[in-house]
Amino acid sequence: MQPRQLATKKPFEAVVQEQGATVLRVCRAVLGVHDADDAWSDTFLAALQSYPALPAGANVQAWLVTIAHRKCVDHLRAGNRRALPTDNPPEQSSRLGIPGGGHPELLDAVAHLPPKQRQAVAYHYIAGIPYKDIAELLGVTPEAARRAGADGVKALRTALAPKPVLAHSSPKGDSK
Repeated sequence: MQPRQLATKKPFEAVVQEQGATVLRVCRAVLGVHDADDAWSDTFLAALQSYPALPAGANVQAWLVTIAHRKCVDHLRAGNRRALPTDNPPEQSSRLGIPGGGHPELLDAVAHLPPKQRQAVAYHYIAGIPYKDIAELLGVTPEAARRAGADGVKALRTALAPKPVLAHSSPKGDSK
């Protein structure tokens, strides 16, 4: 028998235990402490998938460091596309204003409508969607969508109508 045939591969768990610290040091050196754990995990996930195809006599440490290097590069590239967290995000005013910034009583009344009425009112009167399209969104007929919108508007008018103020009358026999 040839010496190459006698060599057997260790279980992957043993490889992780032996080489895990080295791979983590490489990841920390390239990425820093905060991002190293993610690259370490990605390294061993990728290694687990290709470990069965690795020849028995291969240099496992060099193989893992190569994978770790590539995962660190991937992480750095992805980091350039990620937003950076900040304590004070910049204030940007919207051309549309703040939704819900005015008329809190109207928004409260709309919130108290039944779901189909609320959706029909919002989609038709706020978004400008025709009732035939609202019907598709709600899974009803166009007539039912129109009715839900009309009922919602009626309920809003009732809820927002000025309440009559009743004068307090004193009970009979009381005189001041």
